[in-house]
Amino acid sequence: MRVFITGGTGLIGSAVVAELLGHGHTVLALARSDASAQAAKEAGAEPLLGGLADLDVLRAGAGQADGVIHLAFANDFSSAEAVAKAVAEESAALAALGDALTGSERPFVVASGTPHVPGRASTENDPVPTEGPVGGRGRAVTAVLGLAAQGVRTTAVRLPRTVHNQGTGGFAGLLTGIARQSGVSGYPGDGTQRWPAVHALDAAVLFRLALETAPAGTAWHAVADEGDRVRDIAAVIGRRLGLPVESVPPETYGPLGSIFAADQPSSSAHTRRALGWEPKHPSLLADLENVQP
Repeated sequence: MRVFITGGTGLIGSAVVAELLGHGHTVLALARSDASAQAAKEAGAEPLLGGLADLDVLRAGAGQADGVIHLAFANDFSSAEAVAKAVAEESAALAALGDALTGSERPFVVASGTPHVPGRASTENDPVPTEGPVGGRGRAVTAVLGLAAQGVRTTAVRLPRTVHNQGTGGFAGLLTGIARQSGVSGYPGDGTQRWPAVHALDAAVLFRLALETAPAGTAWHAVADEGDRVRDIAAVIGRRLGLPVESVPPETYGPLGSIFAADQPSSSAHTRRALGWEPKHPSLLADLENVQP
């Protein structure tokens, strides 16, 4: 299968590209810079120059492919305005890709996030949030899944709060970066809230399985660790960096403060049963041992 991928040179995307190529697919990768294009080439993919805002390029990429995987996101969480801009850009990109695929019966796999359900681990049957700081992403993904009724084999791979590899990535990576800057390995509140996690190489396998076999209109959970306590995550980071571990105000994390403070474990039991997905790589707490002082 010839697969068009956005975000193919990022932490998750590079793992997905390698997984696809290793299973006989070819890859056309959106590349927003010459450096990204070179990285795509070196990984074995064909680059297509353009960014998420280049809607005609996105349509052209989808038109050249047997399937599409969307992973790109601006990842600017510096302010509420920056988050809103990134969400709007992604929403327009998803709409353009969906238009290009309508009626084709081709697969369209989008990255989403595991939902937060008070009092229990979320499951694949729970809806993603459509309100709050990133509610727009939930609305956009829900619209994509609705294209199943218009001849697109749409699926969503819901990623946990931390997708990691070699101690970097996701919310845990943000905690590490803030700890380096502030001199304190912090956690919001009492730190008993739980965050799910998955290794990027395991997540990549699920993206491939969804592309190849998942039925239209379905959502899947790329969750290996159902929920690690945030203070346990901060403790490993603090030990690796030689920094004190302390509770800090949720405001430390800007527009994501309320999300960082929430208890949000998640299950992947249905995904494992239905798609035969089984994580094999190190857990988050083990992978954080790769954090360097």
